[in-house]
Amino acid sequence: MNNTPQKKKILIRIGSLRHGGAEKVLVNFLKNLPEDKYEVDLLINLYTGMYIKEVPSWVNLYYLLKGEMITTNKPHEIPVKAFRVLYQKMFLWFPSLLYKFILKDKKYDIEIAAIHGMYRELLSSPQKDSKKIIWIQNDIFNLKEYTPDVIRQLFKFDRILVISNKLKEEMQKLAQNEREQQAVIKIFNPIDKGDTLKKADLPIDDFPFSKNLPTFVTIGTVYPQKGYDRLLDVHKKLIDEGLKHQIIIIGDGFDFENIQSKLNHLELQETVKMLGFRNNPYPYLKQSDFYVMSSRHEGFPTIIAEALILNKPVVSTDVSGIKDLLQEGKLGIITPNSEEGIYEGMKKFLLNKELASQYEKEIAAADLPFVLQKSVAHLQEIIDEV
Repeated sequence: MNNTPQKKKILIRIGSLRHGGAEKVLVNFLKNLPEDKYEVDLLINLYTGMYIKEVPSWVNLYYLLKGEMITTNKPHEIPVKAFRVLYQKMFLWFPSLLYKFILKDKKYDIEIAAIHGMYRELLSSPQKDSKKIIWIQNDIFNLKEYTPDVIRQLFKFDRILVISNKLKEEMQKLAQNEREQQAVIKIFNPIDKGDTLKKADLPIDDFPFSKNLPTFVTIGTVYPQKGYDRLLDVHKKLIDEGLKHQIIIIGDGFDFENIQSKLNHLELQETVKMLGFRNNPYPYLKQSDFYVMSSRHEGFPTIIAEALILNKPVVSTDVSGIKDLLQEGKLGIITPNSEEGIYEGMKKFLLNKELASQYEKEIAAADLPFVLQKSVAHLQEIIDEV
């Protein structure tokens, strides 16, 4: 007689596996999930992205479309974009087609939206008996399309995973009963400490500055939410006051040209370098003195966790997740979310040479809750008891 317990059948959905926080977190999670306990199907809308090759071989990979992500509106790309949108919409309108033809009529115990943007897809699932979990990877209260009505729909999920205490409190305020209150669970995104340390040690030959001045680094897609415009203004003000320092910005995005031209306009070419996207930003982080985050809003800024793993002093605006990560300010400077706030925070590091080493000691002694094993264990617990 066969007593081996049945593997739980799980469907996970995400848009793509391109370079992004949520995508990286999902891959980290899958790599550390025991394959003898679960049978996982991963369905991605667009088969593209640097993390595809990192998906463990035991995970069954399905996709709706193949091709590169289109982020611009060039005339010849518009028909392709329109086709993709319609094709994906078709499966949203007729989900039974998706489950029949792409997922081959498989029955699932649990269906997971690995990113909040997939909530409609999951709620339209024809499998009414499966447990549904949504993983909210951003501060949805700062996203226009997440109206109170949309957020109310998220309570149809059996579990709502959020990545900061702030998000948990906001969601629980909207809960209408005990079940909904308890459905909201705060979970730390899993960060692979060993991997981060290993990548940070790799040699680079294009570090843009000599090490004679304090160097701040910031890493992230160049979008308005990242506040790089504010960072340049603050930098200019500090330089004009005689507080010499330099800044490295790593990342690409639709705001890149705007920020670059602002940089040129302020004549900061000598002290600020925009390096564009880097597959491995960690050596730059390791070789800089401080991490600065000027964001207007964030979900869970994974990069701050990685800066802590590399023992870097951090100055960050008070965005979602930051108080949890910097332990209410014990592990780094948390500033008001304003230009003035960023200015005061950076100035503290530049005026007080001792401050950085005080934070380094605190970080070295801290118990970091986002370390991979702890987060994966917590996630498994949620999956097993749902």
